[in-house]
Amino acid sequence: MRLVGLAVVLALGVPFAPLAVEAQPAAKMPRVGYLSLPSYSDSSFGPLRNAFREGLRDHGYIEGQTITIEWRFADGSRERLPDLAAELVRLKVDVIFTETTPAARAATQATTTIPIVFNPISDPVGEGFVANLARPGGNVTGLTQVSRELSGKRLELLTGAVPRVTRVGILSHSGVPSERSVRVMLEETEAAARALGVQLRHLEVPGPRDLDRPFAAISREKVGALIVLPSPMFLSERRLIVDLATKNRLPAMFFLREFSEAGGLMSYGPNFPELWRRAATYVDKILKGAKPADLPVEQPTKFELVINLKTARALGLTIPQSLLIRADEIIQ
Repeated sequence: MRLVGLAVVLALGVPFAPLAVEAQPAAKMPRVGYLSLPSYSDSSFGPLRNAFREGLRDHGYIEGQTITIEWRFADGSRERLPDLAAELVRLKVDVIFTETTPAARAATQATTTIPIVFNPISDPVGEGFVANLARPGGNVTGLTQVSRELSGKRLELLTGAVPRVTRVGILSHSGVPSERSVRVMLEETEAAARALGVQLRHLEVPGPRDLDRPFAAISREKVGALIVLPSPMFLSERRLIVDLATKNRLPAMFFLREFSEAGGLMSYGPNFPELWRRAATYVDKILKGAKPADLPVEQPTKFELVINLKTARALGLTIPQSLLIRADEIIQ
């Protein structure tokens, strides 16, 4: 009977329903280029890159499964960045994420069409990456790590911890990726110093091998405290810098909590892992169709004050209670 029924159906020309749904072509997996000046093995940046991955996972992207990340590291050599950026352009990645100012510059010079998300840039307008923070224009947007009041605030907090200090040193990296940003930070610190009645001594260091020289000068000139300006090199060498400050019994203010965790007296600045995590949100928006020109550059809204009381005791300092109350974290 079954064969007869089948013959009738065929004779009447009644079509069969398909036995299986025809396979749909797989959706293209998004590809993100990650361009970095520091090396892959730089332990200072490992947690930040993990935070970027975590941020992507928060939006449903899992590396190797739902997204491809093309990692490119210049191993500290700025000269390698243009070739690495050009390589990402040839791969036709969907978005380029850049880590540090030199990487952002290399990417913006390599393409005006592929979207670029930078992080963290001190002065994206001054560097020429965007027209303004609210409406970046072009194919570039991202996150900045500073606000204009940040440098003066660091000096204010440091003098609050060391109230009798009259001379404060400022340590900057002469090879820092953004020399213009350093000038702006120096100007802001100088303005705060005038208001506080403090003298400043600016000291520059070209590289890690020269870090002991400014501390020797500080000791000779009886500088009473130190502010360390932002630099990827300083972050990588934070343990050496903290050790030199401790050896010279120098109260120091740093730009990231990682310095306080390594034994530095104080730090005041944005939460860097959170910036990398936020950068993943920008990548997600662009992959979903947003244009960089319409995504405002994001400024940090929260800065962390971390105080290491163990270091304060070793330096013979008593941190005022009014300052301890303001701290986001106290390391005992």
